[in-house]
Amino acid sequence: MRKTVIAGNWKMNMTPKAAGAFISELAPMVKGKDKCDIVLCVPFVDIATAAEAAKGTNIKIGAQNVHFEQKGAFTGEIAADMLLEAGAEYVIVGHSERRQYFGETDTTVNLRTKAALAAGLKVILCLGEVKDQRLSGITDEVVAMQTKLDLAGIPEEDLKNVVIAYEPVWAIGTGLTATPEQADETCGVIRKTIAAIYSKKAADEIVIQYGGSMNDGNAAELLAKTNVDGGLIGGASLKTDKFTAIVDAANK
Repeated sequence: MRKTVIAGNWKMNMTPKAAGAFISELAPMVKGKDKCDIVLCVPFVDIATAAEAAKGTNIKIGAQNVHFEQKGAFTGEIAADMLLEAGAEYVIVGHSERRQYFGETDTTVNLRTKAALAAGLKVILCLGEVKDQRLSGITDEVVAMQTKLDLAGIPEEDLKNVVIAYEPVWAIGTGLTATPEQADETCGVIRKTIAAIYSKKAADEIVIQYGGSMNDGNAAELLAKTNVDGGLIGGASLKTDKFTAIVDAANK
């Protein structure tokens, strides 16, 4: 049985003080709800405060990006060991906003994934098609290619520390959501690709989230699908009641 992972992506929201207060409020609301792993991926400056606030709870802390070098002249970047020491356990790699606005490619996503895994972080690896690709009927080819490129050179044994987040780019921050059937079908394509490049065992075990505007209203229906093992939550992760409702849906 794959364990569901519900991860919040705060994006560029919340100061350290606000992060600490949020987690203090959320912790008792999700206490004992252990059928899913609960992760909050917070801005870099919030990690230490969030990790301290989450001590003794079932909430894990993640970052939103990581550089592929251990150190050097990379102004504004953060290395994997810095994230670990600050208190992060997870890191998002390849989010569509990083690809769209900051020049991420499958090559750099692959390098960042390798660096994070080598350091001992768990990776939430994001991939998905844009609207034109969906309308052109090439979604399956796009996500299969991204899966192959983003995981190139990563051994099967490391997949235990990889969560794949399928995020149709056209559904992020737009209010649009893939239907449960579309989400299940495309997550299934990713799973079949994992089976082809690794093994059926790897495909059966890897956690694949849906990451396109999952919220408290649609989570239960999406999570009921065979190939959807959780969610990468944007806006709804900034409200304790809405995020808790999604966790509740994952615990049924």
